[in-house]
Amino acid sequence: MFRTALLLPSRSLPLSSSPFLPSNSLPLPNKTSRTSSTCWRSGLDWRNTHKVLLAAVDKLQEMAQQDSPETRITITSEHGEKLVGILHDTGSKKIVILCHGLRDTKDHNTVVSIASALTRIEISSFRFDFSGNGESEGQFQFGNYWKEVDDLHSVTSYLKKNYDIIAVVGHSKGGNVVLLYASKYDDVKMVINVSARFDLQRGIKERLGEGFFDRLENDKTIQLVDGKGRFEVTKDSLMDRLSINMSEEVKKIKPDARVLTIHGSNDEVILVEDAYEFEKVICNHKLYIIDGANHNYTLHNDELASVVVDAITSSHL
Repeated sequence: MFRTALLLPSRSLPLSSSPFLPSNSLPLPNKTSRTSSTCWRSGLDWRNTHKVLLAAVDKLQEMAQQDSPETRITITSEHGEKLVGILHDTGSKKIVILCHGLRDTKDHNTVVSIASALTRIEISSFRFDFSGNGESEGQFQFGNYWKEVDDLHSVTSYLKKNYDIIAVVGHSKGGNVVLLYASKYDDVKMVINVSARFDLQRGIKERLGEGFFDRLENDKTIQLVDGKGRFEVTKDSLMDRLSINMSEEVKKIKPDARVLTIHGSNDEVILVEDAYEFEKVICNHKLYIIDGANHNYTLHNDELASVVVDAITSSHL
């Protein structure tokens, strides 16, 4: 057991600096295999070094025990499509649902990082692919915001049979979906919006190109290719997006639902100003800006996960 613990793979947050460990946690020595013999020869107190090693091993074993098994689960949606997700069951009945963004999947770095952080503090989580994305059935659509709300409702209905859903978290388009969900259903205690767009009429030209509406009128669809493959945009899916007024929808969120908006100050896809717009209109709302973070939190995943976990634990533990 001693040897196994020392050979555990490193985590995204170093043991010595993780915000999820007690402040008196002891870091691993850099050269564990040679520390005790070196101290013995140098006349240092080997007993203290031994205690350091034992404490470090105990902490690693504790973290290994907290690694929840990942179970692949399929849920049939309200539209008859199979939604595929990963359940991180820590043994806790408290669970957080994680939602990905546009053209992403349950394996997006922001979603996985938050799931890992929740696992460390023994809160279960479920990350899944919306219909038409990743492993789930269905055809990808550019809009489909309300259909993805239906997908989320299918997931919450399934999980609440065995779990206490303490929060729903969504990144980018997923942030819009969790906000819309809370505006329609009064069954979530906390909503965490990570980098959602406030005005859904913005950002379309950048993705679809100039004259996109005329092209849809003439050709009915626009065929596009991005780094993740080929997809099409239909007029109906675009109108689904354009018909949503986030300012009006979020005002329907009940005051007893706590809402947190997190946004990167250097978001290159959805400007940070959108976060301040949510702050103006959502009733029970807090805003957290991560300085220097881009849209995908490339260099700030640990900080993002820490903010999410702190918000959830301060509310429910």
